[in-house]
Parts: sequence; structure tokens; C-alpha cells
Amino acid sequence: MATLSRDDVAHVAYLARLGLTDEELSRLEGQLNHILEQYAILARLDTEAIPPTAQTIELENILREDVVEPSFTAEEALANAPQREGDFILVPAIIGDD
Repeated sequence: MATLSRDDVAHVAYLARLGLTDEELSRLEGQLNHILEQYAILARLDTEAIPPTAQTIELENILREDVVEPSFTAEEALANAPQREGDFILVPAIIGDD
């Protein structure tokens, strides 16, 4: 697998508008090449028998019983509404006939 040269790293840094020092360029060159080496190892793995998954652990919805409990009256819930119409909060239209 090809490796990145210092010039490659400097070019990508330039395109990303990153002002990197010589020390940062050297460190980044090593880190990026290490990542590419690790990717090459993973790319050699036979994954044909492994089905694609979006989640590696089982997920389970945790639901609770829907229990009716005392709540606000409509009057209490609407007490601080800037405008209302009956038992509804009145809000400005966001889609108009312009």
C-alpha cells in the first residue's frame, strides 16, 4: 500500500487551510501513515460470511405502562400563552400565501 509523503500531508493541510508547523507536519505524516497501515490490515480480512450490521449489540426498547395521572387543566396550561383561541395556543403562521 502506498504511503503518504511529507509533501502529500503538506498539500492536504494547505487544502484544508491548516497552518501546520514542521513538527506538526512530521507528526501528522507518521500518524496518517500508521492509520493507512492499520486500514490495509483490516482490508485483508475475509468478511464475506459476516452480515452487514448497523448495531453490534442488541438493543431493546424499555417501555413503561401508560398510566393516566392528574395533570394541568386547559386553563392552567394556557395561562402563560401570549395569545390563545379557545383551548389552543395561537401562533403566527410560518407558511403563507406569498
